[in-house]
Amino acid sequence: MGLTAGIVGMPNIGKSMLFNALTKSAALSGNFPFKSADPNIGVVEVPDDRIDALVKMYNPKKTIYTSFEFIDLAGLVKGSSKGEGLGNQFLSHIRNVDAICHVVRCFEDDNIIHVDGSVNPLRDIETIGLELIFADLESIEKRLPKIKKRAGVKSDKEAVEEFELLTKLKETLEEGMPIRSMVLLEDEAKLIKNFSFITAKPMLYVCNISEDDLADYSDNTHVNAVIELAKKEKTPVSVVCAKIEQELASLSKTERLEILEELGVSTPGINDIIAKSYDMLGLATFLTAGEKEVRAWTFRKGAKAPECAGVIHSDIEKGFIKAETIYITDLLAAGSEEKAKQLNKFRLEGKEYIVKDGDVLHFRFNI
Repeated sequence: MGLTAGIVGMPNIGKSMLFNALTKSAALSGNFPFKSADPNIGVVEVPDDRIDALVKMYNPKKTIYTSFEFIDLAGLVKGSSKGEGLGNQFLSHIRNVDAICHVVRCFEDDNIIHVDGSVNPLRDIETIGLELIFADLESIEKRLPKIKKRAGVKSDKEAVEEFELLTKLKETLEEGMPIRSMVLLEDEAKLIKNFSFITAKPMLYVCNISEDDLADYSDNTHVNAVIELAKKEKTPVSVVCAKIEQELASLSKTERLEILEELGVSTPGINDIIAKSYDMLGLATFLTAGEKEVRAWTFRKGAKAPECAGVIHSDIEKGFIKAETIYITDLLAAGSEEKAKQLNKFRLEGKEYIVKDGDVLHFRFNI
């Protein structure tokens, strides 16, 4: 589906380390700001135990997990909306992502400089939040005078609606609130998509902690402050140690599990980031399974069966007849496809069926 999550944050807070862990890449990271204006781009597989279970059942020749892109963007500083640091390049790249992972530093280390001289995640969040708000305000202020003339002609209904909406967005931004905090009507949400407003994009806060706090970060005052802020904003939070995650990325699955056990955690922190990024993009997964291939497919929540068929191929959507459907837990409980059919767990769904995350589908179609 070509969906992308952008990793943002102040310089020297572990963004590139986290990107390397997520994508198993080797992006440049170091103790100095503004390493590059060019973003690092990598594809991330979405971990899915359901796929692993189906592989054991079908023993397919091919296994494909669903995936999406992560982009590591240049560090943002105060004044970026006016071109400070690598601000201009940053803002041009971030407008093209679908969601934002905002990494904040929640660890103390005198050997790693902070561009503002001290560790304060709430200050960093405010700095970046305001820069993104200023960037959106600038876009609105450029557009408003142009659309105002057309809106003056009351017969131009579209211009009137756009002018009124942009005015409402401007008021919210001037209050220091992002566009995503607003409750917009369906038509309004569609209209603002054309503007690629940065603060309209869903956001995840990622707290980067030290190895010492990994097993238990409950006493980390920086993390607790971010969590409290996130509750007010209704923004999801993930907590990771980017340094450890980067080291784990180069190891085998067995080695990773052994080290995680030694550190007192059960799963890599990046799994939580991937899952929450996937969820905040409004995505879900349906599955197809057989001896040739077991595969996860990405679809937008609320999609009907024909639309999901189109994710595989447009011809299947055009010729859609029915979707042979079983929920993953029913299939796994039966132990085999044959047994599930004997238990009448499979059902035929038509064009109005809303596909659920975890549905295993076989589409019947006619071209």
